[in-house]
Amino acid sequence: MTLPVLDAQNFDAARQHWIAVRVYYEDTDFTGMVYHANYLRFFERGRSDHLRDAGISHQSLLAREDPAAFTLTNVSVTYRKPAKVDDLLHIRTRYLGMDGPRIRFSQTCLRGDEVLAEGEITAVMIHADGRLRRPIREISEHLEAYRWQG
Repeated sequence: MTLPVLDAQNFDAARQHWIAVRVYYEDTDFTGMVYHANYLRFFERGRSDHLRDAGISHQSLLAREDPAAFTLTNVSVTYRKPAKVDDLLHIRTRYLGMDGPRIRFSQTCLRGDEVLAEGEITAVMIHADGRLRRPIREISEHLEAYRWQG
């Protein structure tokens, strides 16, 4: 697979964000295949980098006068094929937008052209103490420019 042309923030023309992940031995189970829960770690890296490259870091949220964070409320993953030690994977993250307090992402783990796993993730914004909060207007407005154009 040839990655699409990416801008300096790792977004392609359709506003999909891409990162590369190498599979290490520690990512695998006794069969040498990536342990299923580690795909969630790969997806977390993809979402965190997506937000950071879009100009919203977790640290900047916590440093606000009214500190905020994200937490997941729903994760659905479909596993299609296993990844193995030394595989070079690409995580594609699509920001799908906000629906009330919910922030939705679609993510795909690819090895070349093969889809290995696909995830649908819903997050919400919370106060630093864990209480649910409305999304911060300027952040939701800022993220709109990074909504997947598919």
